Amino acid sequence: MTHYTAETFTPAEQDILRRYVTNLRQPVFALVNLPEVVKGALFARYSRTHKSLRRLLIDEFVDDLDISGDETIDATVGVARAEQLYQRVFVEYGDDSVAQLGAVHLACEQASNLLTKVLERGRLMSYLEQSTRYLAYDERLHGRYRYHRPPAVTNSAAGTRFVGDVDAMFDSYGDMVQRMTAWLTEHHDAAPSVAGAGGDLARRRAIRAQAFDAARGLLPAASLSNVGIFGSGQAYEALLLRMRSHPLPEARSYGDLMLTELRKVIPSFLRRVDQPDRGIVWSDYLEANRIAMQDFAAELFAEETPEPVPEVVLTDWDPAGEDKMLASMLFPYTDLPESQIAARVADMTEAQRVDLVHRYVGERTNRRHRPGRALERLDYRFDVLADYGSFRDLQRHRLLTIEWQPLTPRHGYTVPRLVDAAGGGEAYDEVMERSANLYDAVVDAAGPLEASYAVSMAYRVRYAMQFNAREAMHLIELRSQPQGHEDYRRIVTAMYRQIAEVAGHSAVAAMMSHIDLSEGVLGRLGAEKATMARRSAEPA
Repeated sequence: MTHYTAETFTPAEQDILRRYVTNLRQPVFALVNLPEVVKGALFARYSRTHKSLRRLLIDEFVDDLDISGDETIDATVGVARAEQLYQRVFVEYGDDSVAQLGAVHLACEQASNLLTKVLERGRLMSYLEQSTRYLAYDERLHGRYRYHRPPAVTNSAAGTRFVGDVDAMFDSYGDMVQRMTAWLTEHHDAAPSVAGAGGDLARRRAIRAQAFDAARGLLPAASLSNVGIFGSGQAYEALLLRMRSHPLPEARSYGDLMLTELRKVIPSFLRRVDQPDRGIVWSDYLEANRIAMQDFAAELFAEETPEPVPEVVLTDWDPAGEDKMLASMLFPYTDLPESQIAARVADMTEAQRVDLVHRYVGERTNRRHRPGRALERLDYRFDVLADYGSFRDLQRHRLLTIEWQPLTPRHGYTVPRLVDAAGGGEAYDEVMERSANLYDAVVDAAGPLEASYAVSMAYRVRYAMQFNAREAMHLIELRSQPQGHEDYRRIVTAMYRQIAEVAGHSAVAAMMSHIDLSEGVLGRLGAEKATMARRSAEPA
């Protein structure tokens, strides 16, 4: 059984919290009786603080709430009548879509970085995860480093070694943050000064963010994170069915915690999850398919070893994709069948094609101005072999299709350029060696699945990403900005170039007018300067 660290609150704090959260001790709880804007603001703040959501609510939000009339609020009031209504609608009409109409803000705390990828897999939910860029991950929770201690490992022959080695990895992370902060502070060419009010503070924040970025690859996948989730009852049902069939024990036990809390606020929508003839047989179906595929793949590729490949490879695209996209651009503006439009597009001159694209895209004054759904007519599929840290960031793009392989140290690791420049390469390599050796020890004692917790985030994981041109524009423009991490900036830049050069889709590439191909070392500086400017402009 996994043991979670419980928070303590004063009697007065408990009295306040009972009005707004579904429990006071478990790592999973739902928010109730709060305005939507407050719940959104709480989750936004959540990603950049070490505080739990309950502590954040007490420390930073309660004073702004009018709680004078809230003493009798009870989250269960009205649930019984709502449940009767839902059952009548569902039984009489079989309308699953009713479960799309009730939504919950759920706080999921003390989740490992393996579990967070399970939590964030669904497309129809919103997620906000604790950042590795703005927080020091060597902060302790009740005297212990913040990482998951899987019972199957801690109770095995490798248990003592696991705790000792992971503690040492966190020690090395803290040392690397200090090394990088000192180096960036000293090297003005890498971290230039900023003129004007707030310039020094913006520079210090940018340096701190860059130091965290450089050091995060040392963290093991066991590192704990907090995730805020907002989703409908239907989306939570799908998530829980997957979690109950998942091979990771942490996912299965955490799913039980989530189900308990969700049933306090939307019980009817989750009625089927653990019914033998509904949710249980559904989860069993998912598990049986997974096991069957694992066995088949293991037999089929028993003698195969991975061939060397580039970090990013465009593996599939439609050579006629741009013609289909142009036809889709015209479709809503005519009364003609698509086949007739496509025939006309095939006869267009190059000048006409350029003019059509320009008119459809318009003047994009910023990257949030994205053209319409005609860009969804063509797809790209990439095979990526890159560090787990950048995978964590890219996996959260919900509209794309993504599949990933187990995390192991077998594909090697990446060392940030700044770490080498600061003379930290040898210390970095030592942590990678410790991680790989620990992985081998845990494999022998508890199996490869549990051993993934020991793998540092700098190690590479293989994943496939498939998305249409509209999502490509969003992903590539967003993740190429100078304030982004250098690892995922490198990945999306390679995607952009391969769309233009390998697929030959120059029109699609040309539409991405807000991509940034620069190699700024302290890219976060511009964002910090903008933040300081906004704060100084706010009325007192």
